Amino acid sequence: MTEKKRVVTRKSRSDVGSGFDFTKEMIPNYGDAEFMKTYQQKAWEAFQTMVIPKRSEEAWRRTDLRQFSRQSFSMPNGTAGKSADIEFILKPEQSAGKVVINDSDVIIELDKELAEKGVIFSDLKTAIKDYPAEVEIALGQVVDSSEDIFSSMTAAFSGNGIFLYVPKGVEIETPLQSKLAISSSGTVNLSHLVVWMEENSNATLIHEYSSEEEAASMHSGIVEIHVGQAAKLDVIELQAFGKNIWNFTHERASIDKDGKLNWVYGSFGSHLTKSFINIDLIGPGAEGKLAGLYFSDGNQHFDHDTQQNHLAPDTFSDMLFKGALKDESRSVWQGMIYVAPDAQRIDGYQSNPNLILDDDARADSIPGLEILADDVRCSHGATIGKIDENEVFYINSRGIPEEDAERLLVSGFFDPVIENAKKTEIRNKLHEMVLDKLER
Repeated sequence: MTEKKRVVTRKSRSDVGSGFDFTKEMIPNYGDAEFMKTYQQKAWEAFQTMVIPKRSEEAWRRTDLRQFSRQSFSMPNGTAGKSADIEFILKPEQSAGKVVINDSDVIIELDKELAEKGVIFSDLKTAIKDYPAEVEIALGQVVDSSEDIFSSMTAAFSGNGIFLYVPKGVEIETPLQSKLAISSSGTVNLSHLVVWMEENSNATLIHEYSSEEEAASMHSGIVEIHVGQAAKLDVIELQAFGKNIWNFTHERASIDKDGKLNWVYGSFGSHLTKSFINIDLIGPGAEGKLAGLYFSDGNQHFDHDTQQNHLAPDTFSDMLFKGALKDESRSVWQGMIYVAPDAQRIDGYQSNPNLILDDDARADSIPGLEILADDVRCSHGATIGKIDENEVFYINSRGIPEEDAERLLVSGFFDPVIENAKKTEIRNKLHEMVLDKLER
């Protein structure tokens, strides 16, 4: 008897109520789309049974939510933000389209030729109205809305999101850009990013999160990415919230036969971030690369939980997550490579080096393997250390001041991650964000 494929998941359960004052009447109305009503109803039913996770649960053991006051946050009142003031990494002439969601304000731009080829790039509300068939294909297919209270809340109550659909055989040479911005305080901001790449398609998406520095709010997000057969997708995802944001996300990519995903992830902002980031390799020949970096300072707390799930033979995954920590900040990384019983000839690797820049900073690194096949090559590594004084001395001896030497070493530490971003402008932006943290 063949053992059923199993993916390791870490769900949230507790004996304490959620504390959120949300009712069914608050669920947004997306019109006559029955699939959307079904999706929201399922999420609502799950939300009613969910509770805030406690530290007794393995996935949350090192992240304490006791200071997370749910009563402080309410649904947005529909006030529009200031999208005109929002900046993107790439200039308008360097991108093929952009979507901005700033509170209730939405901006959509897309190259006319791409639209004629069937590319859809818009906010989710517009896509459900104008392209219901394509949204129905993609929505809820990658992330299960019942994973925990945050995923069910987002699926049930999210009033908008971003939707990218690339038809079969369409190649988009110029990057697309999207941005979620938070301007208001005391609000629950729920976002849903859905990317669906059909067979033999190709695209690059730059997705950013930001907020006004003084905005004290909560964000809960779902990211669903599907890479079809022989499709290629580059994703650059940058989280640069202000330091008064509580941030929770569930992000998962599903890669089919011979599909390729190159995912660059940067985490710099928020007061607390808890992110589940999964790559599912579901077809033979699928390849998934995740290059992540995080830089915390002050009292920031980052908790990243990554999984590489090899569910088909002849698949490849490579995960490099690098972090630097200053002041009294803390990071947690928990990684898992899972190999299903019949997923032979697997190549998987994960690594989590951490650089501690102050004595009061702390990093926890927990790699893991669960291998149920015998023809595999899987390994992991994790390091936690400080800047090498010998390296600083060597650079000093070349006439470079100690402060500049530290800048060079920290910037160089992140280079193996940043070089995965193919555009020079993106690499420069990432280095700029790293140096900005150092100079604070």
